[in-house]
Amino acid sequence: MKILIIDGQGGRVGRLLIEALRPRLPQAEITAVGTNAMATQAMLKASPHHSATGENSVIVCCRSAQLIVGPLGIVLADALLGEITPAMAAAVARSPARKLLLPFDQCSTRIAGMPALSMSRLVEEAVEEICRWAEAAS
Repeated sequence: MKILIIDGQGGRVGRLLIEALRPRLPQAEITAVGTNAMATQAMLKASPHHSATGENSVIVCCRSAQLIVGPLGIVLADALLGEITPAMAAAVARSPARKLLLPFDQCSTRIAGMPALSMSRLVEEAVEEICRWAEAAS
């Protein structure tokens, strides 16, 4: 399974996801793309298989991913304090990959009916969902 993790700002969410996924899905190929260099550096500490930074990297990597994971803002132009460009949001939304978006309240966007969960709890739930998808795909 080719998993693309996209994160911005400090890259903490992406790093936590990679750290949790590597031991659970050793066969998965994980690519980390940061919307800025700091986010990429943070995710590199979790040892993804591949990493890159910036708008074009998001666009290119979305083409071959089977699963895209990141904060909800990766599909919202100008989210993450402007780090998500309209082209990035469109690339994620148009990708044929499955998408797993973590609903943080930091993008001035709230999903009705979603409880406000801590970052660690959202990551736990995301990892469980990814593992279920990977198991079903096997």
